[in-house]
Amino acid sequence: MHISAKADYAVRVMLEIAAHGPDLVKSTVAIGHQDLPRKFVESILVELRHAELVRSHRGAEGGYTLGRPAAAISIGEIVRAVDGPLAEVRGIRPHECEYTNAAENLAEVWVAARAALRTVLDETSLAHVLAGRLPAHVRRMTESPGAWLPR
Repeated sequence: MHISAKADYAVRVMLEIAAHGPDLVKSTVAIGHQDLPRKFVESILVELRHAELVRSHRGAEGGYTLGRPAAAISIGEIVRAVDGPLAEVRGIRPHECEYTNAAENLAEVWVAARAALRTVLDETSLAHVLAGRLPAHVRRMTESPGAWLPR
């Protein structure tokens, strides 16, 4: 799986907004705390606003708030808001892939990989990450032998 810089930055900005809420959070706070590129983050915030994950408030005292409580916003939602579907194969969703001959069962592998991503990203909220209390099944994955080893 490839996690784009855009998705990584979007999640980090959302975590900063959640951590400083319910007060309005200026983009410069999130950008500064996470050492992110300003222009890129500003465009990401527009996408997050269109997805109704954040609300923007104008004016000198303006800033951003979460569109819903942190416990109701999953990491998967944020990734989809800025990058689209969690898993694609050559621009096609896994369940739409069709293969023949020796590869006829390959779509099942891609669907299973997407399901695994959903199990982690859709079931982990901003609140889980902020509190350092990941869902038990996600925590167990991080504790499995080899989870932190590169391959």
